Amino acid sequence: MPPNWTAAAYLCLKPLTTWYLDLLERINFFDLWLKEGQPKSFWISGFFFPQGFMTGVLQTHARTYQIAIDKLKFSFEILVQESAEEIEEEPEDGVYIYGLYMDGARWDRETMAIADQFPSEMYDKMPVIHFKPHEDFKRSEDDYACPCYKTTTRAGVLSTTGQSTNYIVAIDTPSQEHPKVWVQRAAAFVCMLND
Repeated sequence: MPPNWTAAAYLCLKPLTTWYLDLLERINFFDLWLKEGQPKSFWISGFFFPQGFMTGVLQTHARTYQIAIDKLKFSFEILVQESAEEIEEEPEDGVYIYGLYMDGARWDRETMAIADQFPSEMYDKMPVIHFKPHEDFKRSEDDYACPCYKTTTRAGVLSTTGQSTNYIVAIDTPSQEHPKVWVQRAAAFVCMLND
């Protein structure tokens, strides 16, 4: 991509041709949202600043249930539905998101837990994930707090929030192994691939 584009665009490691196709897909996602109303599930990879969207979800929940927003945290449930098209209704609370890939591990659909990668498969496309706000939520220590990044680089500059511009959130992921196993394997979610 031309340097003057990267200064104003979202983080992306794609070559120009696939970057342009990705941009068109993002425009289409928001155009449909504008014209047809709120979707049943959200393409998290399509947001320039996904953290802002997630804060909006927490604010909506806080106002609905009259809870202080600083008491809310997300719980996560990885669903059996593989794509947005399989979602028939929006959740009562929180949001369904799609568009993530797992790097350094895979999601085992039989055990519903994180597992070793298959040979020669770098990335595993994730099913839909339910981001559900909870008051005073305490995560299970058996779950792996899997970091989620915008790109496969997993690096960025510090933003005004004090976090990397590439880091989004840690998603609690069920594991049959001790979570440190996945830390050592550098397992993470990414929003987009490089091709």
